[in-house]
Amino acid sequence: MAMPLPPGLAHSEVAFLAEMELVTVVPRQRLESIDLLGGATPPLRPPHRTDLPLWLALLLKKQRRANIVPPHWLHPSSLSEIIHHETKVNPKAFSAPPPTPVRADTHNPGHAHRQGSGGGGAQQQQQQQEQLLLSAPFRASCTADAPAGYLPYHWLEVAESLLAHAGDDVASALGASAGEVRGLLRDLVEVRAAKMRSSTADLEEFGGGLMSMRGVGAVELAESRGFVLGVVDGVRKVGASAEAVRREKEEEEGEEGGGEEGESDEEMGIF
Repeated sequence: MAMPLPPGLAHSEVAFLAEMELVTVVPRQRLESIDLLGGATPPLRPPHRTDLPLWLALLLKKQRRANIVPPHWLHPSSLSEIIHHETKVNPKAFSAPPPTPVRADTHNPGHAHRQGSGGGGAQQQQQQQEQLLLSAPFRASCTADAPAGYLPYHWLEVAESLLAHAGDDVASALGASAGEVRGLLRDLVEVRAAKMRSSTADLEEFGGGLMSMRGVGAVELAESRGFVLGVVDGVRKVGASAEAVRREKEEEEGEEGGGEEGESDEEMGIF
């Protein structure tokens, strides 16, 4: 008999989903556009940079056909700044996620064009791409254009993949060794994990229903899901038992008050 699967996603499953994140590559060979489920990839023309899905960038890196440019938030100075903010500036909240891109089409906010769809020349396709309302993981939160000091939703998975399969590109682009970056990532993971555990202590104060998850990453949510749900369930059980004790006490007090009123009535009837 098969055992039931735990709720949520495992670390490997979240890492698989993170391979759809866009990263920046510097091609070493020419490659024509490839039709994928998410749309056609841009053609590769060395030495021009191009944004590709992480899984395709890792494949080209393995074949020595492209180099990966790490995002700015992976730089040691950016990681150190985030650790300082997490521990000193605001120790009770997580660092803010990257700012959302501004939509160009403000006259018709409910309409979005598919990237690369429709006829017309390159200028019209460029306008359609600018009007496209992107959502994670199709934002440029892990590309070379990503701002420093902000952690995207799949920050840990992308960092682990880049350090494991493109450590030389990370070291040459950031001017730091891969070991230094891994050390800072380890410190950041420990700080945020401790913050996640301590934040559950506030659930009892707010009745087990309020907990800010803004800025929490995908792996952090997946790994903390069971712990947080257990704490919430425990707080609810404690609250339910306290409510039951309160109701029993009120019922006992009501019965005692009713008995005293009955005795006083009998006494009044005797006299």
